[in-house]
Amino acid sequence: MTTGDEVRLLAELSHHLDRWLAVNTEMLVEFRRDVHAHPEVARAEVRTTAKVAHLLARAGLEPTVLPGGTGLVCDIGSGDTALGLRADLDALPIDDAKLDLPYASTVPGVCHACGHDVHTAVLLGTGLALAELAADGRLLGRVRLVFQPAEEATPGGALDVMATGAIDSVRSMLALHCDPRQDVGTLGLRTGPITGSSDHVHVHLSSPGGHTARPHLTGDLVYALAKVVGDVPSVLSRRVDPRAGLSIVWGRVQAGGAANAIPQHGEAEGTVRSLDAGVWEHAPEVVTEAVTGVAAPYGVRVRVDYTRGCPPVVNDRASVRLFDQVAHALLGPDRVVQVEQSLGGEDFAWYLEKVPGALARLGVRTPGDETLGDLHQGSFDADERAIPTGVRVLVGAAVLDGARQR
Repeated sequence: MTTGDEVRLLAELSHHLDRWLAVNTEMLVEFRRDVHAHPEVARAEVRTTAKVAHLLARAGLEPTVLPGGTGLVCDIGSGDTALGLRADLDALPIDDAKLDLPYASTVPGVCHACGHDVHTAVLLGTGLALAELAADGRLLGRVRLVFQPAEEATPGGALDVMATGAIDSVRSMLALHCDPRQDVGTLGLRTGPITGSSDHVHVHLSSPGGHTARPHLTGDLVYALAKVVGDVPSVLSRRVDPRAGLSIVWGRVQAGGAANAIPQHGEAEGTVRSLDAGVWEHAPEVVTEAVTGVAAPYGVRVRVDYTRGCPPVVNDRASVRLFDQVAHALLGPDRVVQVEQSLGGEDFAWYLEKVPGALARLGVRTPGDETLGDLHQGSFDADERAIPTGVRVLVGAAVLDGARQR
């Protein structure tokens, strides 16, 4: 429960943020549009990193760019340990479908289709607002901003950040993620698992090849590949507790070049997801056995390349409560919603394997708008009023958490 002193602290902070956002929201929106127009894929976010570093340094902060020039961390305030606030920088390798907008992507085949440009703008605004509060002596404790590269990669950039020791002195971590299913101005919360695990699987089949008139003299590779693609998902549903939500969905299938020739090579790629961390631990063996078992009768050779992505994000109860208290005070009690667990993957999960924390969902849908594209689609865009909403939540969480560290 929020104490009387904390209620007064958040009320004062709300008035301060009203004034600060009235002056700075336009700048943050312009920043987001610039990043949206100049997207960079995983581990190539050099321009975005440099732009963030410049703006933080101009505010008197001392950002540290990570090795390779992509991603940075920046501390605000003082203390032995820090509250970590994370945003991701990278875009996706897909075409932008919003070419009529003035901030449409200028990079062919690359687009901010998951809201990372919004995440980055929110954390930048949070850092600038906290810098002013720290200068006025109104920020207790230490906050570490983590602008992470390569969230969309497998394995993700969270592991890169952790390998530098950047969260060794972090006591807990918070993050926001855009949600096109929620109205702008809302915050979605869930205690416990909020995302699923996400791994990558690449199946390679090979055979001597041959004429389609004589499939019995070779391994009928296309038929075998079709069986793998069609039957493996069903096999998994009988190998694992259905409540674990283990699923495989194929995104690319390729074989052959002529209608009357059985090819020598074929492949299928997809993602493996689960709602349960325990099942995720054993997913590589289960999937590999399913693929090889289905393909075995057809005389083809099988190789399964299985790449770990990330486990489910499991939200800590205390961190969710912090989000909830801040959102009730700074957004309003009717703006906090409970959300379901998603099978979407988020490499923020790796941080929470080491420290407690929480991921919250930031509403980005204009109320009544049914045309907003889903995540990972070139049509996706966000109602930019989500940016000041996100700043309010993260600044409030940092200030309240700092007050509790006294």
